[in-house]
Amino acid sequence: MKDKRILFVSSEVVPYLPETELALTAFNAAKNAHSKGVQTRIFMPRFGVINERRHQLHEVIRLSGMNLVVDDMDMPLIIKVASIPKERMQVYFIDNEEYFKRKAVFTDEDDQLFEDNDERAIFFAKGVVETVKKLNWAPDIIHVHGWMASLLPLYLREFYKEEPLFSESKIITSVYNNPFEGTLNEKLADKIKFDLKENKKIATVNTPSHTNILKSAIENSDAIIHGSENISEELTSFIEEKKVPVLGFQEENFKESYLNFYADLVSAK
Repeated sequence: MKDKRILFVSSEVVPYLPETELALTAFNAAKNAHSKGVQTRIFMPRFGVINERRHQLHEVIRLSGMNLVVDDMDMPLIIKVASIPKERMQVYFIDNEEYFKRKAVFTDEDDQLFEDNDERAIFFAKGVVETVKKLNWAPDIIHVHGWMASLLPLYLREFYKEEPLFSESKIITSVYNNPFEGTLNEKLADKIKFDLKENKKIATVNTPSHTNILKSAIENSDAIIHGSENISEELTSFIEEKKVPVLGFQEENFKESYLNFYADLVSAK
């Protein structure tokens, strides 16, 4: 895997957000690959709770400035970057004042999901792709973590399917046991239709529950990793039906297992 390129896209990464299973796993997967000579890039949303001064975030002017269209609205894309101390790994932050300035991550002070989480997920997915295009950095593997990143596989496979930069990229989705209650905005599918018209794959998120958003990521991925020990039976069955390479939950052999899984996927025809 030395000199191969892996793009890690996660809704949570330590040290920028608290140490959840997802945030730690995304960080450790990237750190381990990086330590073995893999070229890595990490992308995450620039949530307002992230202390920019403490973590030394700075805007990259040459990458910022474009507008992304979300449901027929032009939303300015701001790109910030930081380096994880001691690791020499760059983290790119997808930012927009409307979507990410608030001092919270996914829910308000009453623990209710933000009404625009659906648009934030669309913006994040498109922001990642457009920024990687500007970097002209073709990843061998794109590893997706977290539900807010889970529209990325759909957009890569459908909206950006003619983009040559990703023509050889293999998509891995890690599935975690971190559900939210209820659903995102019921108009999510309609907003995706603005980009994908009547694409049949949109039907998976007609009811935008946590399970269905992950199903969308799974059906547009080349391989799946169980990021948590216990995954719902519905998702486990859905993954089995997909008939793609699956790596079970890794507790003890995490480093070696992930690297071998990446290598096998890259070498597969």
